[in-house]
Amino acid sequence: MVSGKEGVRLEEIVSRLGGVLEGDGSVTVTQVATLASAGAGQIAFLANPKYRGQLRLCQASAVIVHPQFSAATTLPRILHQNPYAYYARVTALLNPAEEANCGVSSSAVVKSKIPASARILENVVVGRGVSIGENVTLLPGCVIGDEAAIGDGSVLYPNVVIYPKCVIGKRAIIHAGAVIGSDGFGFAKDGEDWVKIPQIGRVVIGDDVEIGANTSIDRGALDDTVIGNGVKLDNQIQIAHNVTVGDYSAMAGCVGVAGSTKIGRRCTVGGAGMIVGHLEIADDVHISAGTMVTKSLRKPGQYTSIFPLEAHDEWLQNAAQIKRLAKLSDRVAELEKKLELMEKVR
Repeated sequence: MVSGKEGVRLEEIVSRLGGVLEGDGSVTVTQVATLASAGAGQIAFLANPKYRGQLRLCQASAVIVHPQFSAATTLPRILHQNPYAYYARVTALLNPAEEANCGVSSSAVVKSKIPASARILENVVVGRGVSIGENVTLLPGCVIGDEAAIGDGSVLYPNVVIYPKCVIGKRAIIHAGAVIGSDGFGFAKDGEDWVKIPQIGRVVIGDDVEIGANTSIDRGALDDTVIGNGVKLDNQIQIAHNVTVGDYSAMAGCVGVAGSTKIGRRCTVGGAGMIVGHLEIADDVHISAGTMVTKSLRKPGQYTSIFPLEAHDEWLQNAAQIKRLAKLSDRVAELEKKLELMEKVR
């Protein structure tokens, strides 16, 4: 295993991760850094061309750049078509996860069979009939409900709660405070009362999913709530009951998705985006930050509904004009009819 403190030679990085090496391959780097802050022993990266000016002044020992910027620096460099993704892999190479002892803490309450490779820390509760895969880590305070399942290599950070019968795939990363499988918001109106609808579905999460801190995913009312393979969810997201999120989609912080909406593959939702219920979002749809989605989006592409930021007085003026658009549209329609009649008379 590579240690970030010991460092790794550029030629070894390329042999492991690919790319094209230009310059001295024996140069050793111990950590990654930004173009502006990097110094000796560090490797920086240029992912956005607007920072090209920083590349000329960079003091790093090496850089990761797109092939088109090969001649923009004299530093030893690794060329790759996707410098940002390459930087991510180099960061993982230089900062390997700490090896931890396996076993079950004496303060954990475990009512299911646990593989010897699992790591169950203080005050974890594992219910009855739970399936825990190999090399699973449950950090302090996690609660795993009866008959839930957690796949191989998954890591649950402190105080994650997995409700009964929910399924977590392989290599999941679930951050602190996330709640998987809480009841969806299901009530039937009966006079002044609200009658609770039992939520009898599950949450089923695919492989290689990451879920941010304090994110909540509700269990299905009847069918399951489904999160596909490779999905990435940021902090403080709300996914309501019976939602489906397609493979490799990603959502930024504070997104809310109402019940029974189906989101396609490779979709993205910017921070604080909101999607109302019972909609269908096609594959490869990208929703801008702060956008309210109120209708199905059946074609791929970028969608934005937020009103552009401007000075408050100007915003008020523009908002007033927008309110007049309906009346203006009616007047235009009347004028078009009159013009059509005049042309017939001629």
